[in-house]
Amino acid sequence: MSSLSISRIKTESRFVQWVLIGVALLYLFLLLFLPIILILVSALKKGFPMYVQALQDPETWVAIKLSLFVAVVAVPLNVIFGLFAAWAITKYSFRGKSLLLALIDLPLSVSPVISGMIFVLLFGANGFLGEFLAAHGIRVIFAVPGIILATVFVTFPYVAREVIPVMKAQGKDEEEAAMTLGANGFQIFTKVTLPNIKWGLFYGVILCNARALGEFGAVSVVSGHIRGVTTTLPLHVEILYNEYAFAAAFSVASLFIGLALFTLLLKHIVGFRLKREGLK
Repeated sequence: MSSLSISRIKTESRFVQWVLIGVALLYLFLLLFLPIILILVSALKKGFPMYVQALQDPETWVAIKLSLFVAVVAVPLNVIFGLFAAWAITKYSFRGKSLLLALIDLPLSVSPVISGMIFVLLFGANGFLGEFLAAHGIRVIFAVPGIILATVFVTFPYVAREVIPVMKAQGKDEEEAAMTLGANGFQIFTKVTLPNIKWGLFYGVILCNARALGEFGAVSVVSGHIRGVTTTLPLHVEILYNEYAFAAAFSVASLFIGLALFTLLLKHIVGFRLKREGLK
């Protein structure tokens, strides 16, 4: 049988192709584009001045500042952990490597609400460390430190999961060559390893930052919903919606649409660079 005949057998008919494309587009429209359109329409339902007023509300700005602060703290911590974990997994052989990989993926398989409950059981007033923290005047739960801890926990896999495959693809040859030339560990990492993994690292940072800003479940449990104190942007949207301030809730939610589109654009650009370099 000729190659032309084989290609004709493997190629679906035009009708089947259009049906599959149509189903995919309909699915995306119902689950992605339609909710976005409804959020924007609801946000502007009472006019643009009301939209601007909702975004200028002092409590909204407190929520924005807290969300940004948590992300600024959580993302660098996860970058450090991700680089350390990726270096250990890809450069060394040791017992328990598969266990370490499984533990890195643990937050992705545990409900965020359960993650928040874990921190309440550890650091809450009646928790395992509650009496010790209270005796020293340290407040974790229903305070900003608890929000940071919960956010770090649910986001720490993202950087490691992106950097590990890139480091594996790069191999050890360049590092070993630099070592034979007399470079120390810090020089090898900054001059050889880091330039090779920069796009994978940036890709992981984008995903980690997006999840940190949008995290709801774990933060909802540990924050206590103290208005103007421990309410991040997602929690502020929930409070406005529960108070029937629908226009304001959707106006604030529209900020996440802008963040999502910006994140998607960066993700596409970095993903293209990774594919161009043959690392993804």
